Amino acid sequence: MKKYLKLRKKVLEVLNSKLPKELYYHNVRHILDVFKVVNQYIRRDKIDKKSAYLLRIGALLHDIGFITTKIEHEEKGTEIAKELMSQFGYPEEDIKIVQGLIRATKVPQYPQNKLERILCDSDLDYLGRKDFYEISDQLYRELKEASIVSNVDEWNKLQIKFLESHEYHTDFAKKNRQPNKEKRILEIKKLISN
Repeated sequence: MKKYLKLRKKVLEVLNSKLPKELYYHNVRHILDVFKVVNQYIRRDKIDKKSAYLLRIGALLHDIGFITTKIEHEEKGTEIAKELMSQFGYPEEDIKIVQGLIRATKVPQYPQNKLERILCDSDLDYLGRKDFYEISDQLYRELKEASIVSNVDEWNKLQIKFLESHEYHTDFAKKNRQPNKEKRILEIKKLISN
């Protein structure tokens, strides 16, 4: 527990000080949102204590690669995770589990086990929530600043493509997030100007 709290403090310090300011979506607010959703899964699915800690660490570290790169940030994140977890004496097997969690969040997502399915669905939980538009606006701003999209129409087309190809992996998300995600797809299709 003490080791976990020290690691969490260190990770949040690194994220707060090193994440680029132009990340309007992939920022500490997003990471803490994913962390909060992971905690809901832990309670709901009665995840054992050790797995719960590893899942929380995965949530905190899943986008840490952004401190150095936007390209293949998950892979960079696995290196940073190993470095940080080693500093706090985590065994190799725990580090490998967390690295698997980080890799699983790479889109398109292909989670291999229950913990990876939970983190993937926590990462994209907002796709089926009431705050979808508020959060997707932050992602639009980030992608526009990075010149990945140049206008709202382009963004909406990209969103539809993403939403239609995305799949939830847990029973909870399939039941409680997928229906709202389907509504978003229909709403955004109506916004496209052709």
